[in-house]
Amino acid sequence: MADPFARFPRFPLAHLPTPLVEMKRLRATLSGRMNAEPPRLFIKRDDCTGLAGGGNKTRKLEFLIGEALSQGCNTVVTTGALQSNHARQTAAAAAAAGLRCLLVLFESVPYAGRAYRSSGNLLLDRILGAEVRVEQADADAGALFRQVMAEIEAGGGKPYLVPVGGSNATGSLGYTAAYLEIADALDALGTGPARIVHASSSGGTQAGLVVGRQLRGHGPSVAGINVYRADNDAMAAGILALAGKTAALFELAAPEAGAVVLDGAHLGPRYGLPTEEMKAAVELVAREEGVLLDPVYTGKAMAGFIAQVLAGRHDDVEALVFLHTGGMPGLFAYEDEF
Repeated sequence: MADPFARFPRFPLAHLPTPLVEMKRLRATLSGRMNAEPPRLFIKRDDCTGLAGGGNKTRKLEFLIGEALSQGCNTVVTTGALQSNHARQTAAAAAAAGLRCLLVLFESVPYAGRAYRSSGNLLLDRILGAEVRVEQADADAGALFRQVMAEIEAGGGKPYLVPVGGSNATGSLGYTAAYLEIADALDALGTGPARIVHASSSGGTQAGLVVGRQLRGHGPSVAGINVYRADNDAMAAGILALAGKTAALFELAAPEAGAVVLDGAHLGPRYGLPTEEMKAAVELVAREEGVLLDPVYTGKAMAGFIAQVLAGRHDDVEALVFLHTGGMPGLFAYEDEF
């Protein structure tokens, strides 16, 4: 089979394939809390993609940076919250590609932890050489980015704008490819029917996975856990639209609405604010499996993953894969919680 990604510009950044590890101790612990054996539990270690602490954005950035270089751009611009994992990985990717990086970060999370505005990802952004601009949550983002891009061009630069989370059709290619990697690994293990569960936020990871299943034609189903927006239906619709744009790159039909499964019960008060369930999940996985999650994405997603397992929502599969999308540096910004 020809490589379906060969025609897309790509700049190698990730250490691939990332490990797929069985979580036997966590399974035993959860089994003790229920009346039946849960499916085999695995964790896909995309926190081990290798770029400045790793994470899921590295797979997306291979295609985004590849596109930026193919267009002759010399400056990468992106945005996110103050503790954005995406911003940290974009800064690292730009450094690896020899590009200037400008991060416009917004005070969009009303969290008052003492280290939130000095440690974690924000510290790493600066070490990686990115220029960091911090803006208030209510700033006019459209006007701001028009100004930023004009400033770069006026100085002789050629900017490339990466969307929040790297979540456009180009970025989603990273998780179309990742789906094939996960599905092939499960087939090699002979696990039988399987499902991939993951934190869903800006949508590129889930859209890519959905299209990966469509491209392959068979394999594990995909289920997202919303850690981003209060309006779960609107978020699911946005992911479906992005999946349609990603599918079009392969000349595939847009996925049907049922392809996007999104659980909105574990967000808590809002994006970026801790929950007790998140803290319990982070500590449980750390102490049972020696794996560190993060407070914003994988911690909340793992809380949902555990709740779903205990409720028997995955009894129809033999193997359940938790996709670890990274974010561990954020723990240092939320030290007050632990």
